Amino acid sequence: MVFDLVSLIKAGGLFGVFAIVFAESGLFVGFFLPGDSLLFTAGFLASQNLLPIVPLAVGSFIAAVLGDSFGYFFGKKTGPAIFKRRDSRFFNRKNIEKARDYYEKHGPATIFLARFIPVVRTFAPILAGVGEMRYRTFLSYNSIGGLVWGAGLPLSGYYLGRLIPDVDRYLLPIVLLIILVSISPGIVQFFKSSSKKSQ
Repeated sequence: MVFDLVSLIKAGGLFGVFAIVFAESGLFVGFFLPGDSLLFTAGFLASQNLLPIVPLAVGSFIAAVLGDSFGYFFGKKTGPAIFKRRDSRFFNRKNIEKARDYYEKHGPATIFLARFIPVVRTFAPILAGVGEMRYRTFLSYNSIGGLVWGAGLPLSGYYLGRLIPDVDRYLLPIVLLIILVSISPGIVQFFKSSSKKSQ
């Protein structure tokens, strides 16, 4: 898996990394992409002088913010058309009000925290647009999350690669740990839902 990421990054270079970050941040098709492990591995490769770290960190931050913004405007543009439909078995207009209320109360924290949860980070900006969260508020927390995630992960990989001798020996377990931490919220939620159903 790690070697696949390394090969992918080497083949795509900086723009390949930016494209994946953009897609995972705001496109429906991006939810399966390995953003966390990709950014960390790219940072590690930068520590081995295979990528320039400053353009990598800055570009990943910009791609993350732009990707989220694209998702937001996509949700804002398509949401009203979808939600004007009559109530049906699969759709209830009350859910729109719930979405709006949710993002009014928890939106900023949701946009920031979603950065660190695979799948959720893809759909959170779209739902923010659907729920008509104020763009100024969205952009503020989107930028903070994009900075911590988009620049923080490659910088972590970079400095770890510089500090620890022969860190490439530990790259596989480190990336696996990142993946495990990333999917742990979903696993916890799954078991919570299962326990509630069984009661």
